[in-house]
Amino acid sequence: MKIVLQRVKQAAVLIEGKSVGEIGPGLLLLIGAKKNDHEKDAQYLAERIVNLRIFEDEHGKMNLSALETKAEILAVSQFTLYGDTNKGRRPGFDQALEPGSAKELYHKFVELLKGYGLKIQTGVFGAKMLVQIFNDGPVTFILES
Repeated sequence: MKIVLQRVKQAAVLIEGKSVGEIGPGLLLLIGAKKNDHEKDAQYLAERIVNLRIFEDEHGKMNLSALETKAEILAVSQFTLYGDTNKGRRPGFDQALEPGSAKELYHKFVELLKGYGLKIQTGVFGAKMLVQIFNDGPVTFILES
């Protein structure tokens, strides 16, 4: 699995102009799954994300985790993270997990995040979404299992 994590002041997902998920200060996660990803990959990344010390303490240093700050999380599926742009002019998606399994893994990942007691919002798997992001910092990391 690959996740683009952004620390945000706020973020929202809209479908046809209607908000389906929105958060205040916290993390926006763009989530992609590749062939041979399994639940253990989701478990590893969920635990890593909620404990990653990327929020500022009272001295302005990145020293606090999502758990410590009670950060909100917006989790959005993004199969294009496994798009291969090395050849030709059109991305190839041979490495992306097929949609049925990817949807199942995405929902498992979201359930794992919810188990940490934080406010979790989501987009809609497979839908055409507009994602509004107010990146804080900007702070962006890429995590892989």
